[in-house]
Amino acid sequence: MTTASQILTGLVGLLHFFILTLEMFLWATPFGAKAFKRTLQQQTETKVLAANQGLYNGFLAAGLTWSVFAGAPSGFALKVFFLGCVVVAGIYGAATASRGILIFQALPGALALGVTLLAGA
Repeated sequence: MTTASQILTGLVGLLHFFILTLEMFLWATPFGAKAFKRTLQQQTETKVLAANQGLYNGFLAAGLTWSVFAGAPSGFALKVFFLGCVVVAGIYGAATASRGILIFQALPGALALGVTLLAGA
């Protein structure tokens, strides 16, 4: 169960590095517009806001990566904290921006958090 916690937490971290890349660097590109189902003009107009969001996702990714490599007992506490932040951010995003965020962000975070809590590590 500990290995599953490590793998799932690492995957959630990678997901957030991807989100950082999408929001900070690919937002105002055809790929970014397609991913968010918006026009390129809308994406260009909101590029600065998206970059800010991307930075926060980068902090989540960094914290999750840190938690995977941190030894006991701090690694467990870091995982629980950062995975909890991911779940809360995903729920808020689903409630305010797009329901898809619930599946894309909150669900993986909740799965990793559940496995981590069951593993106790």
